[in-house]
Amino acid sequence: MTITTTMVKKLRDKTGAGIMDCKEALSSSGGDFEKAVDYLRKKGMSAATKRSSKAAKDGVIASYIHMGGRIGVLVEVNCETDFVGKTEGFQQFAKDLTMHIAASNPLYLKPEDIPEEVIAREKEIYRTQAQAENKPEKIWDKIIEGKLKKYYEDVCLLNQKFIKDTDITVETLLTNMIAKTGENVLIRRFVRYQLGEEVN
Repeated sequence: MTITTTMVKKLRDKTGAGIMDCKEALSSSGGDFEKAVDYLRKKGMSAATKRSSKAAKDGVIASYIHMGGRIGVLVEVNCETDFVGKTEGFQQFAKDLTMHIAASNPLYLKPEDIPEEVIAREKEIYRTQAQAENKPEKIWDKIIEGKLKKYYEDVCLLNQKFIKDTDITVETLLTNMIAKTGENVLIRRFVRYQLGEEVN
């Protein structure tokens, strides 16, 4: 199977991975595009695991104002060096996150950030629903687990489908950025304001 520059470019555009990594992925997958994407994701995840122990104290605070000043977002994204923090790719990544947060309104960064009492309340609602629908009690836990996973996809930034490419989650987008930069990259925190919303 001949790996063409067009194939490499297409894979690079999709994943943000380096040229040599894209060639390697396409060669390993016999030119199968989807398998090559999976190959790079797995490689990126292993790279991300290796990088996660590195201190990430540089980066950027990006902002986005939407709908004529009705929605505003701030997000802090960290990396290891000032050099990477100033690159166009990293700046675009942070900007994409602000637009995603404006559109998708996540409440938490990751499932571990959700207070225990909120999880307990959700589980109780799902249990009551399963009971009302006369589902067998032995499958309640499985139903609750499935509904919790969907809840995480709704309210946790990392679990949400990325608005510019719904084939991937924000977590995969982050993993791809780690693989691309070769640095530990963290979404540290974010805040989203909507004009007139109630303040807790």
